[in-house]
Amino acid sequence: RVTDGEIVFMGDRIDNKDAAEIVKNGIFQIMEGRRVFKDLNVEENLIAGAYTSPSAKVKDYIDKVYTYFPRLKERRTQLAGYMSGGEQQMLAIGRALMAEPKLILMDEPSLGLSPLLVKEIFNIIKTLREKENASILLVEQNANMALAVSDYGYIMENGKIVLEGTSEELVKNEDVKEFYLGSGTGRKRFRDVKHYRRRKRWLS
Repeated sequence: RVTDGEIVFMGDRIDNKDAAEIVKNGIFQIMEGRRVFKDLNVEENLIAGAYTSPSAKVKDYIDKVYTYFPRLKERRTQLAGYMSGGEQQMLAIGRALMAEPKLILMDEPSLGLSPLLVKEIFNIIKTLREKENASILLVEQNANMALAVSDYGYIMENGKIVLEGTSEELVKNEDVKEFYLGSGTGRKRFRDVKHYRRRKRWLS
């Protein structure tokens, strides 16, 4: 809930709109933890994502999703609740595409997935970024993967943006490399922890 200020998307104020209106504006959220309809099968989940789309285009949208995710096509009659975490994440992304969004809000897509599946999901995100006419706002704790598929990044601590720049700039930033990309030398003593706090020079 917004308590101060406004949220504007493509010139239109949206913080005073309900969820259905926001989706019609072209924004679709893929929430943390997938949140698929577990009692519906794969194709029914996809159709549910198209509730704001013209009915004549639904089949074309489903075919496009299956092009990106052949595994979903293989399991189109399977209940979503019996799918693996990686498959449910694919389904959640596919359901978002059914709405033909202009902006996809993606919250922690790597959550609870194995390293192999995380790599697969982020390869899909990279492909969508390149091929779909939609922007992706990605919230992700895995900085390595997030910066690898993005153009621009923001680092947040305690709810505040403390650093921003192009992904290329952030990857080269010495503090970012040490504290978020795992290339530091390690801090095993209390003195090292104090040094860690001091080195975070963007914090006030």
